[in-house]
Amino acid sequence: MNNETATTHAGWKPLPEEPLPRPTYFPAGLAMGTTLFFWGLITSRVVFLAGVGLLIAALAGWISEIRHERKQQ
Repeated sequence: MNNETATTHAGWKPLPEEPLPRPTYFPAGLAMGTTLFFWGLITSRVVFLAGVGLLIAALAGWISEIRHERKQQ
């Protein structure tokens, strides 16, 4: 083995020591809201409004979670 340890391979870097953010569903909700938003532009007003609502809710939730994490640092 050429200077490789048992846990790392050539070219790999270890993860940073800072804590990673906890998993959340907000990015998936934002993607679904965006999809419904554009689909609603083509199909119906109900789908459009559902997309707008989901988009706003997911974006607000994700931003509030990011702000809460930064306060704790």
